[in-house]
Amino acid sequence: MQDSRGDVGGVERDVRERLRHVRWLGGGSGAAKSTVARELNHRYGVSVYATDDVMAEHASRLSPRQAPLLHRFAAMTMDERWVTRAPREMLETFHWFAGEGFALVVEDLLESPSDRVVVAEGFRLLPHLVRPLLTGPGQALWLLPTPQFRHRALRARGGTMTIAGRTSDPDRALANLLERDALFTERLAEDLAGAADEAVVVDGSASLRELTDRVARRFGLSRGSTTRAGAEQRPG
Repeated sequence: MQDSRGDVGGVERDVRERLRHVRWLGGGSGAAKSTVARELNHRYGVSVYATDDVMAEHASRLSPRQAPLLHRFAAMTMDERWVTRAPREMLETFHWFAGEGFALVVEDLLESPSDRVVVAEGFRLLPHLVRPLLTGPGQALWLLPTPQFRHRALRARGGTMTIAGRTSDPDRALANLLERDALFTERLAEDLAGAADEAVVVDGSASLRELTDRVARRFGLSRGSTTRAGAEQRPG
């Protein structure tokens, strides 16, 4: 079903049907994906599968053959990861951006209860990997942060600063990280070109409530809808 870089091909109809209850919320770093997913859980009682939360566990299960970029990254020093390389190289060689380990995301979701909507969220949900798993429109959406919004969000979160602070040149590392993530968002926008209904630009002009409303409409969520997940996306 999937090679070491995560490309999904020849997805069986049974797999798509078993993932009918899943809604996919992808996008760039700092786009409020996790925050929106939590709001959806609070409003509608959906389950949330956060791909960030399982990265360490997935990484521990991937062999060098399955995830060569991951193992090269793990062998690097912090400066080699974030200081001495150009942002473009960082983008092209980052294992999760290349889709490594996506099969494990699918395996996890196939084991989730299908009588309730599950919102899977995270930057690992790449359009070319998710689209073959969809059974109809309205199952996937990607949030694309502007550079200014992403910078504010990541500074408020603090995690990026922590990474940069573990290098010999925190300022350069932070600049490289921000540029790499900007390039990743640009790539997502290119992948989603011509599919305006699948992408939302997040620039801070909409409130969290408004952004959550938009995602909920896309996913067909309403009060009490989460227990009939299997019926929501059936074609007419």
